[in-house]
Amino acid sequence: MRVLRIIEAAASEAEEAVTWYEQECPGLGLRFAAALDDALRRIELDAVPLSPVPGKAGTRGVRRMVLQHFPYDVVVFDRVDARIVVAFAHHSRRPGYWRSRIKRPA
Repeated sequence: MRVLRIIEAAASEAEEAVTWYEQECPGLGLRFAAALDDALRRIELDAVPLSPVPGKAGTRGVRRMVLQHFPYDVVVFDRVDARIVVAFAHHSRRPGYWRSRIKRPA
């Protein structure tokens, strides 16, 4: 099992989405947070296969997990020592904005 790290920008995205969902419908933010926690746990344990993202990033080892019941992907970049969450990306907002967050392994 590799260490799972979440970059600061991705953590901020998750917090903003939880807040937005909670404002839209009380309790929905908590359900979104639970879905995120479940996805992160499964990713950390390698319990599910991740899909390559479309385009060049997919050929460089960037993968994603579609969040259950919500229009978000957990975007992950694998390194030798860690699995790094680079984005919690909404399916229809700013496609590919997170690509600049990916750095090649050293």
